[in-house]
Amino acid sequence: MPAIVTDGLTKKFGELCAVDGVSIKINKGELFGLLGPNGAGKTTLISMLCTMLKPTGGYGEVSGHDIVLDPDGVRNSIGIVFQDPSLDEQLTGRENLDFHGRLYRIKHQRKERIEEVLNLVELSDRADSLVKTYSGGMRRRLEMARGLMHHPEVLFLDEPTLGLDPQTRWHIWEYIKELKVKGVTIILTTHYMDEADYLCDRVAIIDHGRIIALDTPERLKGLMAGDVITIEASDTEKLTEVLKEWDWVEEAKILDGVLKLNVRYGEAQIPKIIEIANKNGITVDSVGLRKPTLEDIFIHLTGRSIRAEKGGAGERVRAIMRSMRR
Repeated sequence: MPAIVTDGLTKKFGELCAVDGVSIKINKGELFGLLGPNGAGKTTLISMLCTMLKPTGGYGEVSGHDIVLDPDGVRNSIGIVFQDPSLDEQLTGRENLDFHGRLYRIKHQRKERIEEVLNLVELSDRADSLVKTYSGGMRRRLEMARGLMHHPEVLFLDEPTLGLDPQTRWHIWEYIKELKVKGVTIILTTHYMDEADYLCDRVAIIDHGRIIALDTPERLKGLMAGDVITIEASDTEKLTEVLKEWDWVEEAKILDGVLKLNVRYGEAQIPKIIEIANKNGITVDSVGLRKPTLEDIFIHLTGRSIRAEKGGAGERVRAIMRSMRR
C-alpha cells in the first residue's frame, strides 16, 4: 500500500486555485520531492495532507487514513517540520521534546526516545541549553528531532534548509538521508534544485498548483538533450535571434539579461557562437557550459525561473496557520 495517495486534490482560496487537481502516489520509504517556487502550491498541498487545511475537492489519504474523514489517524502517523519556526525559545531543547512527547501521550519510553532523537541530530551536548541560544541550523535539527519523537510513518519537511548557510544545509541533507535509510517516508518541499537533485528518489515539479512533471531527477534532466550554454553579451536579444536560425540550437531564452541556449555538442559550438557574434557586431563578455539541471528543466517547462517569489498561496496558508495559533 502506498504511503500517500491523492486523486484530483484541489484547494481554492476565493478565486485563487492554489492546488489544482493533484493526483500522486508516493511509496513507503520513498524520499519524494515537491519542487517549485514560493506560491506554486507546495505548502498548500502539504497542509491538506497534514489535515491543517480541508480540500475544496478531490481525495487524499496518508498511511491508509482519509485526510477528511480520519484526521486523527493521519496526525498520529505523521511528523511535520514546517518552514515557520515553532519551537519555544524559553525552553531547553530537551524540554521542547518532552512537551511534544507528552502531547502525543508517549509515557513509558519518553526519556529514552528523547535521547535517541537528540543523538540522531547530534544535539545531545546542547540538550539542556535554551533554544534561544541555538543557531538556525540547530533549531532546524531540533525541529526534525521533535517531528520524529512519536515514530511517524511519514515525515513532512517544508523547506527544511531555507535560509541556512551551505555547510549547515549539507549537514541537514545528511540527516535526511539517514532518516530514509531507517525506513521513514519523507515528503520534501523545496525550491533549491541541488537539494532535490541530491536527496530525492522522485521529484514532482509543481507550478501554479499543478504537477507539470514527475519522475526521477535523472529522467527529468533527460527531457533536455545536449548541453546548456549561458552567454553574457553586449546585445543578447540580437544574438538570440541570430542563433535561433541554427539547427543545432534546440532552445534559446533570455533570463535576467543572460542568454541560455540548449544545444547539441555544446563544447564544439562555443567557437561558432563567438564567431557568429563577432560577425554581427556583438561582443561576448562571458560563456558558460554545463549539463542541464533541474532548474533548466523548470525553465524549459514553464518559461521562467524557479527563484523564490513573494506572496502567493504559501503566504496565505502561513497567515491562516498563524491565526490558528493565536
